[in-house]
Amino acid sequence: MSTGAIVVVVILALLFILTLAKSITIIHQAQRGIIERFGRYKETLEPGLRFIIPFIDSLVARVDMRETVLDVEPQPVITNDNVTVTVDAVVYYYVTDAKAVKYEVANFYIAVSKLAQTNLRNLIGEMSLDETLTSRERINAALRTTLDEATDKWGVKVTRVEVKEIEPPHDITDAMSKQMKAEREKRATILEAEAYRQKQILMAEGDKQNAILVAEGARQSAILRAEGEAKAIENVSTAADKYFVGNAQLLKQLQVTQASLENNSKLVVSDQSKLINVLGLGEALRETKAADKKK
Repeated sequence: MSTGAIVVVVILALLFILTLAKSITIIHQAQRGIIERFGRYKETLEPGLRFIIPFIDSLVARVDMRETVLDVEPQPVITNDNVTVTVDAVVYYYVTDAKAVKYEVANFYIAVSKLAQTNLRNLIGEMSLDETLTSRERINAALRTTLDEATDKWGVKVTRVEVKEIEPPHDITDAMSKQMKAEREKRATILEAEAYRQKQILMAEGDKQNAILVAEGARQSAILRAEGEAKAIENVSTAADKYFVGNAQLLKQLQVTQASLENNSKLVVSDQSKLINVLGLGEALRETKAADKKK
């Protein structure tokens, strides 16, 4: 084989290898490949090993279908009460149509970033500073809805928007810090006063219960003392009825007897009378009766 023939064979082999290399392409998972033929869209390739016609078809883009985060640059925004705040946000999205994101918008990242900044200015411009600082969820939801509607024709789905930071000017921040400090001190004073009031109420309630218990104890003591005195009076009355009446009658008889004897009067006393024992005549009477029996 001549040298020229060898050169031709080598060239043909190199062309074959080059053609084969250009006809084989690999699309990775979570990607889609955009194929153009002579500058015109032909098809979208799915993940895997794919073959294309070399020098006619070309892989012009690999589109990532995964959820992606776009950081919106911080920007100054004027609120409804003329306070300038710096707002920073992030946008989460994923591609639903690889063809649309390739051909419907020239630069998707710049377009979404500018759209987010514009809508942030519109939303916060309708709010006061206090509303802006306390309405992040509202801002997030409104901005997500707006971006999702605008990017739908671009083949993109906006899943959520998060406002990372809303930073007021330093003088406003200092004033708010002083206000929050005063509010905390106010709450602390109120809580301290409430605690003192509760303490006084509990102490008064305790004193009240103690006074009630003392009064109840005194009442029970008085009742028991009165019952004891009544019982004592009853016992005295019973004893008087049992002993004092008879003794009083006997004393009266002695007084009459004494008066009779003082007048040298004769007094007849029954041997059954208690005066016999009182006058000491009982023993003599018993001896007299014993002597009579002997006779």
